[in-house]
Amino acid sequence: MPRVGQVLGIEGTAWNLSAAVFDDDLISLSSSAYSPPHGGIHPREAARHHAAVLKDVITAALADADEIAGVAFSQGPGLGPCLRTVGTAARSLALRLGVPLIGVNHCVAHIEIGRFATGYDDPIVLYASGANTQVLGYLNGRYRIFGETLDIGIGNALDKFARHHNLPHPGGPIVEELAKKGSYIPLPYTVKGMDLAFSGLVSAAKDSSAPLPDVCYSLQETAFAMCVEVTERALAHTGKDEAILVGGVGVNSRLQEMLTIMCEERGASFAVPERKYMGDNGAMIAYTGRIMLESGQTIPVPSSGVNPSYRSDQVEVTWRNESGSVFDRNEGDQVLRGAEAEVSLSGSLARKYRLKKGYRHPALDAELMRERTRAEARIISSARRSGVPTPVIVDLTDDTIVMELIEGEIVKYALDTGSAGKAGAMIGKLHSGGIAHGDLTTSNMIRRGDQIVLIDFGLSQITSEIEARGVDLHVIFQTLKSTREDAEELKEAFVKGYRSTFSGADDILVREHEIELRGRYL
Repeated sequence: MPRVGQVLGIEGTAWNLSAAVFDDDLISLSSSAYSPPHGGIHPREAARHHAAVLKDVITAALADADEIAGVAFSQGPGLGPCLRTVGTAARSLALRLGVPLIGVNHCVAHIEIGRFATGYDDPIVLYASGANTQVLGYLNGRYRIFGETLDIGIGNALDKFARHHNLPHPGGPIVEELAKKGSYIPLPYTVKGMDLAFSGLVSAAKDSSAPLPDVCYSLQETAFAMCVEVTERALAHTGKDEAILVGGVGVNSRLQEMLTIMCEERGASFAVPERKYMGDNGAMIAYTGRIMLESGQTIPVPSSGVNPSYRSDQVEVTWRNESGSVFDRNEGDQVLRGAEAEVSLSGSLARKYRLKKGYRHPALDAELMRERTRAEARIISSARRSGVPTPVIVDLTDDTIVMELIEGEIVKYALDTGSAGKAGAMIGKLHSGGIAHGDLTTSNMIRRGDQIVLIDFGLSQITSEIEARGVDLHVIFQTLKSTREDAEELKEAFVKGYRSTFSGADDILVREHEIELRGRYL
């Protein structure tokens, strides 16, 4: 790609207005943060702040710049009034300077500045900020979302808790400081496959009568463990061996420590960008705008409207030519490592041993191991009675299940429309039997001849709730979308099979769509 020179980037999706100039490296960075007098961010007041300081912030960023080759701006996602303020400024500057305009996805910019700053090429990304919590990875020209929050972002969760206790904005740093003096108390832990939810956790934390430092400590321990668990699930599912942490919440030292421990335990590499690149900043917009400009990805002024719900997987990543790796495999392994357990193979048996997680508080880890092991064994037996092919349980302890070895191919390596349809029919039977799997990915299905055998019931539950079954479908559809170019064809085959064995299928499909719409921003 041709070298394009210096690019001005303007970031203003929420409370921080920032501008920067990037060439081969960062030249300048200037910022001004809106701080609400009380409560959370008020979009119009934040936009008024941005408009008031915009000239000074951009002037400071341009002080050390030479000729500007392009103007990049945060096109979304974010708060509408803030985005429009920044968009108007960027259009005016691009027209005045006679240079191309580049509309940058805020989330993708966090990823790209993270890759630049860490030197990692193809990582799994935990993006943790105020409004966003996602686990992403690159594949075939797009950043695929493997999992995300189904309600609020991790930063907003911390802020809601802080506001309840009349702590100033932003709440995360204050919660982190108070947590250093606290001890662990149990709080709700909600992981749904590679998705997660924070609302129940925040409500329980706000209602707790325990000392505030204890609640802060436990809120962090629980919320961050959820984030790290879904990151590990993405690493295990894709076979990638690098992870990075980006976003404003990523400056939290405990979250960084937990991810470091997780990656060390599974032999993956982990890195965090410099602090100046973690929160919302103009440098990430300028850098991403520059590599987009190099690949010719600009935007005409008439088409440069902002998009408050702009998803990272909507962005065509033209500046990366490689396909990205997914589902790398080691043939013939007798010990298989997943996110939660190791499975050793011996003769006709498989021994599944749940691994202690050093990143989780010992009390939380012990409870999850015990609860998930017992639930898995119990629900496997219930699923078999419902006509769902599963392994036969031979023995059980608090951390180990010995079961029948299923000879066959893991579906993520052998997925076609035929097996997708069979998988759909199997899940229809499971849901008809009042069971939600909880972790319905193609890693947890084995194709044995003409059968699809379902495995790994550690997050499963006996329930007839539409919500839990809708989450199952959301997880499998999201898995297909994040790993397959033919996702829509496979989804259609799955749905056809699902409807063939479950009379209530249409109600669950409607709920799945509602759940998909929750996985948005702000």
